[in-house]
Amino acid sequence: MAENVTFRQLRYFVAAAQTGQFSMAAANEHVSQSAITNAVLALEDMLGRKLFERLPHGVALTPEGQDFLSHARRVLDSVRDAMHKTPFRSHDLCGIVRIAASYTVVGYFLPELLARFRATYPGVNIVLNDVDRVSIEHMVANGDVDVGVAILSNIERMSRFESHVLIRSRRQLWLAPTHPLAENASPSLKDIAAYPYVQVTVDEGEESTSRYWKKQRLAPNIAFRTTSMEALRGLVAHGFGVTILSDMLFRPWSLEGKPIVARPVADTVPQMDAGLIWRKGNGMTEPGKAFQQFLIHACGS
Repeated sequence: MAENVTFRQLRYFVAAAQTGQFSMAAANEHVSQSAITNAVLALEDMLGRKLFERLPHGVALTPEGQDFLSHARRVLDSVRDAMHKTPFRSHDLCGIVRIAASYTVVGYFLPELLARFRATYPGVNIVLNDVDRVSIEHMVANGDVDVGVAILSNIERMSRFESHVLIRSRRQLWLAPTHPLAENASPSLKDIAAYPYVQVTVDEGEESTSRYWKKQRLAPNIAFRTTSMEALRGLVAHGFGVTILSDMLFRPWSLEGKPIVARPVADTVPQMDAGLIWRKGNGMTEPGKAFQQFLIHACGS
Protein backbone atom coordinates (compact mmCIF):
# COMPACT_ATOMS: atom_id res chain seq x y z
CA MET A 1 0.00 0.00 0.00
CA ALA A 2 3.04 2.33 0.15
CA GLU A 3 2.31 3.57 -3.37
CA ASN A 4 -0.79 5.33 -1.99
CA VAL A 5 1.17 7.53 0.44
CA THR A 6 1.23 11.16 -0.67
CA PHE A 7 3.78 13.91 -0.13
CA ARG A 8 1.05 15.96 1.55
CA GLN A 9 0.22 13.19 4.04
CA LEU A 10 3.87 12.95 5.05
CA ARG A 11 4.13 16.71 5.44
CA TYR A 12 1.02 16.88 7.62
CA PHE A 13 2.23 13.96 9.74
CA VAL A 14 5.60 15.63 10.33
CA ALA A 15 3.87 18.90 11.24
CA ALA A 16 1.71 17.08 13.81
CA ALA A 17 4.74 15.24 15.23
CA GLN A 18 6.71 18.46 15.61
CA THR A 19 3.94 20.39 17.35
CA GLY A 20 2.19 17.67 19.35
CA GLN A 21 -1.19 19.16 18.44
CA PHE A 22 -3.27 18.68 15.30
CA SER A 23 -4.67 22.21 15.68
CA MET A 24 -1.20 23.77 15.80
CA ALA A 25 -0.05 21.65 12.86
CA ALA A 26 -3.08 22.82 10.88
CA ALA A 27 -2.28 26.45 11.65
CA ASN A 28 1.35 25.99 10.60
CA GLU A 29 0.31 24.28 7.34
CA HIS A 30 -2.56 26.74 6.69
CA VAL A 31 -5.14 23.96 6.38
CA SER A 32 -8.12 22.76 8.41
CA GLN A 33 -7.57 20.53 11.43
CA SER A 34 -9.58 17.80 9.69
CA ALA A 35 -6.99 17.74 6.88
CA ILE A 36 -4.28 16.89 9.42
CA THR A 37 -6.48 14.34 11.18
CA ASN A 38 -7.48 12.62 7.94
CA ALA A 39 -3.87 12.44 6.73
CA VAL A 40 -2.71 10.82 9.96
CA LEU A 41 -5.64 8.38 10.01
CA ALA A 42 -4.91 7.40 6.41
CA LEU A 43 -1.25 6.74 7.21
CA GLU A 44 -2.13 4.71 10.30
CA ASP A 45 -4.60 2.67 8.24
CA MET A 46 -2.02 1.97 5.50
CA LEU A 47 0.70 1.07 7.99
CA GLY A 48 -1.57 -0.96 10.23
CA ARG A 49 -0.27 0.64 13.42
CA LYS A 50 -0.80 3.71 15.57
CA LEU A 51 1.54 6.62 14.99
CA PHE A 52 0.20 8.81 17.82
CA GLU A 53 -1.20 8.37 21.29
CA ARG A 54 -4.19 10.69 21.68
CA LEU A 55 -3.89 12.79 24.87
CA PRO A 56 -6.45 15.14 26.47
CA HIS A 57 -4.67 18.22 25.08
CA GLY A 58 -2.69 16.92 22.13
CA VAL A 59 -0.87 13.90 20.78
CA ALA A 60 2.43 12.10 21.40
CA LEU A 61 4.33 9.83 19.03
CA THR A 62 4.27 6.11 19.68
CA PRO A 63 7.58 4.22 19.27
CA GLU A 64 6.37 3.22 15.80
CA GLY A 65 5.49 6.83 15.08
CA GLN A 66 8.95 7.99 16.15
CA ASP A 67 10.51 5.49 13.76
CA PHE A 68 8.21 6.53 10.91
CA LEU A 69 8.99 10.21 11.58
CA SER A 70 12.67 9.73 10.75
CA HIS A 71 11.76 8.06 7.45
CA ALA A 72 9.16 10.71 6.58
CA ARG A 73 11.61 13.54 7.21
CA ARG A 74 14.22 11.95 4.98
CA VAL A 75 11.69 11.56 2.16
CA LEU A 76 10.51 15.17 2.42
CA ASP A 77 14.04 16.55 2.61
CA SER A 78 15.19 14.46 -0.34
CA VAL A 79 12.36 15.74 -2.52
CA ARG A 80 13.01 19.35 -1.53
CA ASP A 81 16.72 19.05 -2.20
CA ALA A 82 16.11 17.31 -5.54
CA MET A 83 14.00 20.31 -6.58
CA HIS A 84 16.82 22.71 -5.69
CA LYS A 85 18.25 24.23 -8.87
CA THR A 86 21.77 25.01 -7.79
CA PRO A 87 23.59 27.79 -9.65
CA PHE A 88 26.79 25.77 -9.16
CA ARG A 89 27.80 22.26 -10.18
CA SER A 90 27.35 20.86 -6.70
CA HIS A 91 29.87 18.01 -6.90
CA ASP A 92 32.54 20.25 -8.45
CA LEU A 93 32.26 23.16 -6.01
CA CYS A 94 35.07 23.16 -3.45
CA GLY A 95 36.15 25.50 -0.70
CA ILE A 96 35.04 26.65 2.72
CA VAL A 97 31.81 28.28 3.87
CA ARG A 98 32.17 30.21 7.10
CA ILE A 99 29.08 30.65 9.25
CA ALA A 100 28.35 32.44 12.52
CA ALA A 101 25.17 31.39 14.32
CA SER A 102 23.55 31.87 17.71
CA TYR A 103 22.63 29.29 20.34
CA THR A 104 18.99 28.98 19.33
CA VAL A 105 19.57 28.45 15.61
CA VAL A 106 22.53 26.12 16.17
CA GLY A 107 20.51 23.97 18.56
CA TYR A 108 17.09 23.92 16.91
CA PHE A 109 17.39 24.97 13.28
CA LEU A 110 20.73 24.49 11.55
CA PRO A 111 22.05 20.91 12.09
CA GLU A 112 19.68 19.14 9.71
CA LEU A 113 20.12 21.86 7.08
CA LEU A 114 23.91 21.64 7.37
CA ALA A 115 23.73 17.88 6.79
CA ARG A 116 21.61 18.36 3.68
CA PHE A 117 23.94 21.08 2.38
CA ARG A 118 26.95 18.80 2.88
CA ALA A 119 25.21 16.02 0.93
CA THR A 120 24.55 18.43 -1.95
CA TYR A 121 28.01 20.04 -1.85
CA PRO A 122 30.41 17.32 -0.62
CA GLY A 123 33.47 19.36 -1.67
CA VAL A 124 32.60 22.30 0.58
CA ASN A 125 33.89 22.31 4.16
CA ILE A 126 31.70 23.96 6.78
CA VAL A 127 33.22 26.12 9.51
CA LEU A 128 30.58 26.94 12.12
CA ASN A 129 31.07 29.55 14.85
CA ASP A 130 28.59 29.26 17.74
CA VAL A 131 28.63 32.82 19.11
CA ASP A 132 26.35 35.50 20.53
CA ARG A 133 24.47 38.10 18.51
CA VAL A 134 27.05 40.86 18.97
CA SER A 135 29.82 38.56 17.73
CA ILE A 136 27.72 37.48 14.74
CA GLU A 137 27.26 41.11 13.69
CA HIS A 138 30.96 41.85 14.19
CA MET A 139 32.11 38.81 12.21
CA VAL A 140 29.74 39.50 9.32
CA ALA A 141 30.62 43.22 9.18
CA ASN A 142 34.35 42.45 9.18
CA GLY A 143 34.10 39.72 6.54
CA ASP A 144 35.27 37.02 8.97
CA VAL A 145 32.31 34.83 7.92
CA ASP A 146 30.22 34.52 4.77
CA VAL A 147 26.86 34.65 6.53
CA GLY A 148 25.36 34.97 9.96
CA VAL A 149 22.28 33.01 11.01
CA ALA A 150 20.43 34.64 13.88
CA ILE A 151 17.16 35.88 15.34
CA LEU A 152 16.69 38.92 13.13
CA SER A 153 14.61 40.95 15.58
CA ASN A 154 17.66 41.11 17.86
CA ILE A 155 19.99 42.55 15.20
CA GLU A 156 21.01 46.16 15.81
CA ARG A 157 20.91 48.55 12.85
CA MET A 158 19.78 45.98 10.32
CA SER A 159 20.40 48.53 7.56
CA ARG A 160 24.12 47.70 7.84
CA PHE A 161 23.48 44.26 6.34
CA GLU A 162 21.67 42.42 3.61
CA SER A 163 19.21 39.98 5.16
CA HIS A 164 16.65 37.29 4.41
CA VAL A 165 14.02 35.75 6.68
CA LEU A 166 14.21 31.94 6.62
CA ILE A 167 11.52 31.08 9.15
CA ARG A 168 8.74 33.00 10.88
CA SER A 169 7.73 31.22 14.05
CA ARG A 170 4.82 32.34 16.22
CA ARG A 171 5.24 32.58 19.97
CA GLN A 172 2.78 30.69 22.18
CA LEU A 173 2.26 29.91 25.84
CA TRP A 174 3.85 26.63 26.97
CA LEU A 175 2.45 24.90 30.04
CA ALA A 176 1.73 21.56 31.66
CA PRO A 177 -1.59 19.91 30.66
CA THR A 178 -2.69 20.07 34.31
CA HIS A 179 -1.98 23.81 34.67
CA PRO A 180 -5.10 25.96 35.31
CA LEU A 181 -4.42 28.01 32.15
CA ALA A 182 -4.57 24.85 30.01
CA GLU A 183 -8.37 25.11 30.17
CA ASN A 184 -8.20 28.60 28.63
CA ALA A 185 -8.17 28.36 24.83
CA SER A 186 -6.39 31.71 24.44
CA PRO A 187 -5.12 33.26 27.69
CA SER A 188 -4.12 36.91 27.80
CA LEU A 189 -0.85 38.30 29.15
CA LYS A 190 -2.84 39.53 32.15
CA ASP A 191 -4.01 35.94 32.77
CA ILE A 192 -0.46 34.65 32.42
CA ALA A 193 0.95 37.29 34.80
CA ALA A 194 -0.98 35.72 37.67
CA TYR A 195 1.21 32.58 37.54
CA PRO A 196 4.94 31.83 38.00
CA TYR A 197 6.92 32.30 34.78
CA VAL A 198 10.05 30.47 33.58
CA GLN A 199 12.35 32.83 31.67
CA VAL A 200 14.98 31.57 29.25
CA THR A 201 17.93 33.95 29.07
CA VAL A 202 19.91 32.75 26.03
CA ASP A 203 19.84 34.73 22.78
CA GLU A 204 18.61 37.81 24.65
CA GLY A 205 15.42 35.97 25.56
CA GLU A 206 14.63 38.17 28.54
CA GLU A 207 15.04 41.37 26.51
CA SER A 208 12.73 40.01 23.80
CA THR A 209 10.15 38.99 26.39
CA SER A 210 10.17 42.36 28.16
CA ARG A 211 9.47 44.28 24.96
CA TYR A 212 6.01 42.87 24.33
CA TRP A 213 5.07 42.69 28.02
CA LYS A 214 5.90 46.38 28.44
CA LYS A 215 3.64 47.30 25.53
CA GLN A 216 0.73 45.89 27.57
CA ARG A 217 2.04 47.65 30.71
CA LEU A 218 2.47 44.29 32.36
CA ALA A 219 5.37 42.13 33.58
CA PRO A 220 5.72 38.35 33.88
CA ASN A 221 5.97 36.88 37.38
CA ILE A 222 9.44 35.43 36.83
CA ALA A 223 10.09 32.59 39.27
CA PHE A 224 12.99 30.90 37.44
CA ARG A 225 15.66 32.05 34.98
CA THR A 226 17.67 29.52 33.01
CA THR A 227 20.08 29.27 30.10
CA SER A 228 19.01 25.65 29.48
CA MET A 229 16.07 24.82 27.22
CA GLU A 230 15.86 21.32 28.70
CA ALA A 231 15.73 22.73 32.23
CA LEU A 232 12.98 25.09 31.08
CA ARG A 233 10.98 22.21 29.56
CA GLY A 234 11.34 20.21 32.76
CA LEU A 235 10.19 23.10 34.95
CA VAL A 236 7.20 23.78 32.71
CA ALA A 237 6.23 20.10 32.39
CA HIS A 238 6.38 19.63 36.18
CA GLY A 239 4.14 22.65 36.72
CA PHE A 240 6.68 25.04 38.24
CA GLY A 241 5.74 27.77 35.79
CA VAL A 242 4.73 28.70 32.26
CA THR A 243 6.64 30.41 29.48
CA ILE A 244 6.11 32.03 26.08
CA LEU A 245 8.40 30.80 23.32
CA SER A 246 8.33 30.15 19.59
CA ASP A 247 6.94 27.11 17.81
CA MET A 248 10.40 26.49 16.34
CA LEU A 249 11.61 25.52 19.81
CA PHE A 250 8.46 23.69 20.89
CA ARG A 251 8.53 20.01 21.78
CA PRO A 252 5.44 18.36 23.31
CA TRP A 253 7.45 16.66 26.06
CA SER A 254 10.24 17.29 28.53
CA LEU A 255 13.49 15.33 28.72
CA GLU A 256 11.78 12.95 31.17
CA GLY A 257 8.88 12.44 28.75
CA LYS A 258 6.31 14.53 30.64
CA PRO A 259 3.86 16.30 28.31
CA ILE A 260 3.89 20.00 27.48
CA VAL A 261 1.06 21.78 25.65
CA ALA A 262 0.87 25.14 23.87
CA ARG A 263 -1.86 27.76 23.76
CA PRO A 264 -2.10 30.90 21.58
CA VAL A 265 -1.86 34.19 23.48
CA ALA A 266 -4.82 36.56 23.14
CA ASP A 267 -2.65 39.68 23.09
CA THR A 268 -0.36 40.59 20.22
CA VAL A 269 2.93 38.77 20.73
CA PRO A 270 5.47 39.24 17.91
CA GLN A 271 6.61 36.19 16.00
CA MET A 272 10.24 35.13 16.04
CA ASP A 273 12.04 35.68 12.73
CA ALA A 274 15.22 33.67 12.16
CA GLY A 275 17.27 34.31 9.07
CA LEU A 276 20.47 35.22 7.29
CA ILE A 277 22.56 38.37 7.36
CA TRP A 278 25.56 39.09 5.11
CA ARG A 279 27.73 42.02 4.09
CA LYS A 280 26.45 44.44 1.51
CA GLY A 281 28.20 44.24 -1.83
CA ASN A 282 29.56 41.33 -3.85
CA GLY A 283 32.32 40.04 -1.59
CA MET A 284 30.79 36.64 -0.74
CA THR A 285 32.70 33.52 -1.79
CA GLU A 286 31.14 30.98 -4.16
CA PRO A 287 30.65 28.43 -1.34
CA GLY A 288 29.07 31.22 0.71
CA LYS A 289 26.66 32.03 -2.11
CA ALA A 290 25.84 28.35 -2.50
CA PHE A 291 25.05 28.06 1.21
CA GLN A 292 22.96 31.23 1.18
CA GLN A 293 20.87 30.07 -1.78
CA PHE A 294 20.56 26.53 -0.43
CA LEU A 295 19.08 27.76 2.88
CA ILE A 296 16.69 30.11 1.13
CA HIS A 297 15.44 27.24 -1.03
CA ALA A 298 15.39 24.63 1.76
CA CYS A 299 13.27 26.89 3.98
CA GLY A 300 10.89 27.65 1.14
CA SER A 301 11.37 31.38 1.57
